[in-house]
Amino acid sequence: MLVPKRLAPKIDWRGRALSRLRASIAMSAAAGLLGAGLAFATPGSMQATEITSGQKAEIEKIVRDYLVANPEVIKEAIEELDHRQKVAEASSRQRGIAQNSDKLLNSAQQAAIGNPAGNVTLVEFFDYNCGYCKRAVDDVAKLVESDPDLRIVLKDFPVLGTGSTEAAQVAAAVRRQFQGQKFWEFHRKLLTTHGAIGKAQALNVAKELGADMDKLERDLKSPEVHAGIEEVMEIADKLNLTGTPSWVLGDEVIVGAVGFSQLKTKVDNVRKCGKTVC
Repeated sequence: MLVPKRLAPKIDWRGRALSRLRASIAMSAAAGLLGAGLAFATPGSMQATEITSGQKAEIEKIVRDYLVANPEVIKEAIEELDHRQKVAEASSRQRGIAQNSDKLLNSAQQAAIGNPAGNVTLVEFFDYNCGYCKRAVDDVAKLVESDPDLRIVLKDFPVLGTGSTEAAQVAAAVRRQFQGQKFWEFHRKLLTTHGAIGKAQALNVAKELGADMDKLERDLKSPEVHAGIEEVMEIADKLNLTGTPSWVLGDEVIVGAVGFSQLKTKVDNVRKCGKTVC
């Protein structure tokens, strides 16, 4: 049984890491700047030269006095670092989307709802135990109902433990019987089921909707069921996704339950100018 790493969507790991980094910068910025003065280039040779203890003390005082008089410099440096990190992350994700576009949009191991021939495709990475995904299912329903030219791809990204993995496996087996609107009915009903979701809950929903349970149990043992989940995990890793729901639209990764309005605006922009922001 595939049990993926746990990545709780309620915890902003990137935000925590950045906060720690900011604190570290704030505490060590002066030391770093002082260290830069431990060597200097001599005219002509451009080779590093050791400085005397007296020179070092003088440089330390100059840097300290400057930082005390201009503490906003540290804030500006942190903001610039944050900006550069976001730009680098967005660029990395864009490359990941381009390199995995076929698996993102056309994998045999996925469900698609809405218009199969829609001119815009929105991809959602979700977990059946994710509270934010449970909220977002209404946004997805509204998108499908309000946009007849939208195709939505649903990718099981079970990051919340064994129950989520089991539910994803059942869903993968159900896809062998239910497609399109019928699978959407299963998906929506399972996401709106109260309490923890696991194999039993997923099987109950499948049975309630008329699935052939003998076939479903056989399909659960299929290697393709596990391979499909592993494929999603690999794509998510390449896109640096750390929680659910996460969305891919055009060349952008959208993180979190951002709401119907923001998703709809971005979908309309892709249709208008080819990008999520025109």
